[in-house]
Amino acid sequence: MISQKEYKNRRDTLAKKLSNNSIGIIYSSTYKIRSNDTEYPYRQDSNFYYLTGFKEDNSVLVLVKTKNLTKTILFVQKKDEQLELWTGKRQGEKQAKKRFSVDKVFASNDLKKRLIEYFVGKKTLYCDLSSKDKRVKKVLDQASGIKTQKNIIHYIREMRLVKSPAEINLIKKAISITRDAHHSVMRSKKKGKKEYELLAQIEYEFKSRGAYSDAYISIVACGNNANTLHYIKNNKPLIDKELILIDAGSEYKHYASDITRTIPVNGKFTKAQKKLYNLVLDTQLEIIKMIKPHVNRSELQKIAVELLTKGMLKLGILKGDYKKLIKKQKYKKYYPHGIGHWMGLDVHDPAPYINYDNNEIALDKGMVLTIEPGLYIDKDDKSVPKKYRGIGIRIEDDILVTKKGHDNLSKDIVKTVKEIEDISFNLLCKSKALAVTAPQAK
Repeated sequence: MISQKEYKNRRDTLAKKLSNNSIGIIYSSTYKIRSNDTEYPYRQDSNFYYLTGFKEDNSVLVLVKTKNLTKTILFVQKKDEQLELWTGKRQGEKQAKKRFSVDKVFASNDLKKRLIEYFVGKKTLYCDLSSKDKRVKKVLDQASGIKTQKNIIHYIREMRLVKSPAEINLIKKAISITRDAHHSVMRSKKKGKKEYELLAQIEYEFKSRGAYSDAYISIVACGNNANTLHYIKNNKPLIDKELILIDAGSEYKHYASDITRTIPVNGKFTKAQKKLYNLVLDTQLEIIKMIKPHVNRSELQKIAVELLTKGMLKLGILKGDYKKLIKKQKYKKYYPHGIGHWMGLDVHDPAPYINYDNNEIALDKGMVLTIEPGLYIDKDDKSVPKKYRGIGIRIEDDILVTKKGHDNLSKDIVKTVKEIEDISFNLLCKSKALAVTAPQAK
């Protein structure tokens, strides 16, 4: 769990980045309409949650900074018995003041009146200038007398780049839940099922272990479906002798995991599948070994491209001169994405990749990123040997940068050919043997 002291320290750090005689405003998320008058389950805005740990909607955090002092004010939905009858209990002003380490708490419907007072004498307004939220537009109109406006989100995202020990523990918990879900699917009989049946199994494992939501819409893609990178239909049959790409990660107490494994429907890789799979796996293992402070992500991408290109040349997927293939980016036909991304409160954490001097931000202790090389060969690609067509493979792990190197936080999720076959194929064989030797009913 993250303590209120840590949330307060984050607000204090943010306040130091703001200029004197300024005001910063961060809004909670709003409910999103799913259909007509029904809404998606509420999920707090990540930046607001990062600074407060407060989960309710209709709330606002305000930082008022003078030359010698910064005050933090939290605006919350006031207690309303009739509203709570429909949507559940609220903290209200009194309880929020006791629970959260802020200077003052007011009801949200007092915001406009209070801002008139806070804007007096202020030179700079910090808010989410990139937001399309109507509330932001209203506050910008109200603060028309403040000449300088800056985007507060840039500062918060920069802070989110390095994770605290408490954040890392929550990410580890999310990954452990995700591990159990992936292993459950690997152990299960898959032949004759539909993709959505595996999806249901994954979601059951998430929720039964305390992760009440996915970190993103899971991908369960059998055969050629895996060659659509963001395939989320998840409604096709699982075909014998094909592979299933499963990209699924749980979210635990707002922190994400992001794991991809590619497994055979029948528990056994074919020779061609094994060659492609090991090329992707060997590439991933080499890239993970490179991770340590001061290394650039662009270098990881460069080496991944080189390894995958060499491997595709060897397998006859690419043809021609190695250097020319790299220069002309011919590999992008089969490896079109990057080697990974930041991860934290969001599965694609929006922390910066470039600093204020327009230089790449190197890896440093406490950063968490995914490493996910892949190869995607469409079934209709006649330039490739037939045995490789219709195969899509991605292997993804979540990596913590440590003081001297790295820690693969998802290393307990099996991924070698032998491990996957042991956990799935051999188990199925045992099940068949038990069925044969079981005493027959009279």
